[in-house]
Amino acid sequence: MVVYLAFLVACSCFFGGEVGALNDEGYALLTFKQSVLRDPFGSLSNWNSSDPNPCSWNGVTCDEQRVVSVSIPRKKLVGFLPSSLGLLLYLRHLNLRSNDLNGSFPVELFEARRLQSLVLYGNSLSGSIPNEIGKLNSLQSLDLSRNFLNGSIPESILQCKRLRHFDLSRNALTGALPDGFGHALASLGKLDLSFNQFNGLIPSDLGNLTNLEGTLDLSHNSFSGSIPASLGNLPEKVYIDLAYNNLSGPIPQTGALVNRGPTAFMGNPRLCGPPLKYPCLPNSGSSPSSYPFRPPNHDHGGLDDNGEGSKKGRGLSKGAIVAIVVCDVIGICLVGLLFSYCYSKISSSCNNVDEKGKEGKEGSFCFRVEGSETPSENLELHDLVLLDKHVAFDLDELLKASAFVLG
Repeated sequence: MVVYLAFLVACSCFFGGEVGALNDEGYALLTFKQSVLRDPFGSLSNWNSSDPNPCSWNGVTCDEQRVVSVSIPRKKLVGFLPSSLGLLLYLRHLNLRSNDLNGSFPVELFEARRLQSLVLYGNSLSGSIPNEIGKLNSLQSLDLSRNFLNGSIPESILQCKRLRHFDLSRNALTGALPDGFGHALASLGKLDLSFNQFNGLIPSDLGNLTNLEGTLDLSHNSFSGSIPASLGNLPEKVYIDLAYNNLSGPIPQTGALVNRGPTAFMGNPRLCGPPLKYPCLPNSGSSPSSYPFRPPNHDHGGLDDNGEGSKKGRGLSKGAIVAIVVCDVIGICLVGLLFSYCYSKISSSCNNVDEKGKEGKEGSFCFRVEGSETPSENLELHDLVLLDKHVAFDLDELLKASAFVLG
């Protein structure tokens, strides 16, 4: 109350005689306008003290003349968050996403305890998340992604039990997740903590987030240890992304973790088992819920420890193939030489027989037709030779003779 009175006094001094024209919420919003150093689109141009209440201002929504929503997204506003926003006691929605607001969170902001949606992603906010955020018992959507926040998640966040949309991705947050995270925030429908520096173990109670839809994204952090088998209790339609952490051991093959692609687990060199190509070794801490160990080169399709085919099942090696080809060539050459030798021997023997036939007309004949023979010589080869000179046949007798006699 003291802070509230001090704020009214400050507004009276700042706006002078125009104070009486505005209600309390109007003063708080004008203070926000003063904290905006650059407004290139003139989004706050009609925010002035001449109106009796701010319900007609750009981006302002009222209910029964009370400000319940301030939404000015993507207007390239440059400035900071003033503490006066906490004086909007009936504020339910604050959406200032995709601007260029910097600085840290004023703790007074969390005095607006009726807040249901706080969307500030895509700015340049820095510092830590105040522990006072636990005062927002009605908070359902918290999106602080794509900023420069650091520090850890305050444990008081566990008091926001109605939280359904929780996105802190792409910041510089560190530390482990608070104990009881999964139990306290069982109403979560979306959880995205990717691209931070969170470490420690993945809480096993995340398996209690049975209302999740879409993706459970814990990728690009420094989570270590094994993957809790309880994550298999999540709905099967939920895509679990654990890529690029320091996780180790076998991937549990239960529930929502079954039939996931390797991209959900890549970047964790000490993980093993399907869907990765690295089989688990006996000392990898396999449990009944994990993929059983299978000895290499036996029961996993001829794959060795590196996921490659074993040498025994690859067929002939290159050296064996080369040796076979060389032996074939040598064999063909030897057969050719043998035929050449035989042909030369036969040719020389025929020449000797021809010479002997010319001299003594004795011995065997080599039957061949040479290109030097004349037509007259060819005709002589076809003349009839009488076997017995005392036997003579005329033409009529020869024509009457049977084929057997002629043969």
